Amino acid sequence: MSKPDCGCGCGGTSAFPAAFVRPRFFAGQLLTEDDLSLLTDYVAGKDRLHNRMVSGPGVVCGLEVTCDSCAGGSVLVRPGHALDCLGNDIVLSCAEKVDVRALVRELRVSAPGVDCGDPCDDDQRHFGLFVRYEETPADPVAPFATEEPCPTPGCVPSRVQEGFRFVVRCDTTDDHRYNPATKLLAAIGDKDRYEQIRRLTQRLGLYLDPMSIAGSASTRTIAFGKEDEVRYADNLRLLRENGDGVPQPPVARQLTEYVRALASAVARYDTYDQAGQQDLRDNHGLGEVEDARQVLDATCVRLSQANAEEVWPDPAHRSVALAVVAEVRNRIATPDPGAPIEIRLLAQGTPLDNVLEAEFRSDLARIREWLLGRLDRVGGIADCRLHDDVRAVAIPQPLPVPEPDPTRRLTVADLGLLAEAAGKLTTYVRRFVTDAACSTLNPPCVDCTDNDVLLAHLELDGCDVVRVCAATREQVLPGGSAYGEWLPKLYQLRHLAEQVCCQPTPVYTPPTTPDAGPVPRPYVSGLLEEWRRRGPLEQMWNLLVTPAPGETVPKPVREQVYTVPAEVTDSLQELNALRGQMSDLAGTVEALRAQLDTAREQVSRVREELPERLSDRLSDLESAPSPEAPDTAREPESDAQPEPEPDAEPKPPPRRGRSSSSRTGGSARKPRSGESS
Repeated sequence: MSKPDCGCGCGGTSAFPAAFVRPRFFAGQLLTEDDLSLLTDYVAGKDRLHNRMVSGPGVVCGLEVTCDSCAGGSVLVRPGHALDCLGNDIVLSCAEKVDVRALVRELRVSAPGVDCGDPCDDDQRHFGLFVRYEETPADPVAPFATEEPCPTPGCVPSRVQEGFRFVVRCDTTDDHRYNPATKLLAAIGDKDRYEQIRRLTQRLGLYLDPMSIAGSASTRTIAFGKEDEVRYADNLRLLRENGDGVPQPPVARQLTEYVRALASAVARYDTYDQAGQQDLRDNHGLGEVEDARQVLDATCVRLSQANAEEVWPDPAHRSVALAVVAEVRNRIATPDPGAPIEIRLLAQGTPLDNVLEAEFRSDLARIREWLLGRLDRVGGIADCRLHDDVRAVAIPQPLPVPEPDPTRRLTVADLGLLAEAAGKLTTYVRRFVTDAACSTLNPPCVDCTDNDVLLAHLELDGCDVVRVCAATREQVLPGGSAYGEWLPKLYQLRHLAEQVCCQPTPVYTPPTTPDAGPVPRPYVSGLLEEWRRRGPLEQMWNLLVTPAPGETVPKPVREQVYTVPAEVTDSLQELNALRGQMSDLAGTVEALRAQLDTAREQVSRVREELPERLSDRLSDLESAPSPEAPDTAREPESDAQPEPEPDAEPKPPPRRGRSSSSRTGGSARKPRSGESS
């Protein structure tokens, strides 16, 4: 039975050979060259590992490169110590004179297709001077005769001499420094797209608590406090003092905020009953509330005439601003008691019309799709349940953005589903970004693709070296040159990580409401302002992605981009429109079914009552007195009708009733009175 694929090991024991094995000697052991070679390989391998992982590649000390006073095409390299990316030690014990012109010619010969220019032409050329680790077999000796069938002929080197050689390459080199934002952006993906997702989650986060309260307390009173009284008076005064005409973009933004604040106070007033409204007029300065409605209506008319795209360049803010103008005009300037949910959203400063609701539905689908896409692409997620949690979120059906319609009103069920999905997805986005930011504190191992160590940048003019620059070469730092950029921000990251990482999984909890009395709710401030980053997670993000002076730029993220053809996009929009029509048809069918059930009940009730009424009528007819029968047998009726008397009124024909048996066809007709059976 084969073992399942569990990675390196399935029970705590590695399934692959160990990276390092050292020999163990004991008395009476027969030693071979394999045992002794294993010992030297083990010691040298551990030294290289420490050099590579702990110190990193670069110059440890010395190795200054200066101009040679004797020859213009040479430079002088001072003694020093360097480490390459494989962990090899490169040691110069004395000064070395390097012929740069010879190395450039060697570069052109040994690397066909590499054209860095002729070093002896008239243009200036730039090269990089590198030192490379080399091993040379030395001290050959003749081995003793052995019993091997194929002995090694001749002498065999008995030593390995560690050395180096200088090389010149075009002025390019691998940067082994590691910017922690590289790993963060690799998890997040395209930074611009993430910024869009972040803004959508911030907007939903501002609406989250107000939607929960408006749905759970749709018939409750929203408390009117001292802050609301001050906000009412100040914003009413500001709107009255403002001029007429179409406002310019800066003025329009201020007016929209004044309208939102004043409408919030008036909406709280509208949630009270008549006695409560009278108390607010008498004791809280709301005697001019009707005048405030007129001021709001006039200001909304002015704002509706302004160019919304110029006033609000950001689409997310623009939708909120348009909802402010539309809802205040339809619910506050003209009171609308049939929209209790919309009134309570306005009371908290978060208006929501049918257009913004459709955008929220699309935003939730977009956020969920982005999260699932990132979780599928990124490996090594530490939040193990996040993928399943995101997939299990039930989002409202996305609909195409409709035209503004004040007759469309929110329902408690729709608002509850919207708030529940928004609460979960905004929390899951935070969990994903937290996981990505915390993972940057665990730097990855750097692959070694170039084991040459840069010593200096050289500038040649003709055949002469005219400038040497060694200030930008890699230096070995505590913790390695790969992580040298961490030193200025490491302690700040650790401090923020204590507040963000390894904390309990966040869960959104809707606000609670008191059992009785008005519901105290704060006014949502800053809804139309720039949504800034706040909190330790946002500080950690800014610290990681904002480069410090002299810091390397994070490596760009290269991912395959999937483009959707226009035909598919149009089909999806048509499909969403059909889904909206199907939802309306389903509601109409449900209403017709309810009416049909009511009609069926009425028909059943009539069927139950009708036989009883007919039986009572038949009994009345049968119990009526019958005319006297003549003593003699009746003469047969003739076809001729008797002439009516001139003064006699025409008599109506006699009514004939049917018995229940004749109606149902169960038996023959009963004989009339005077007829023989």
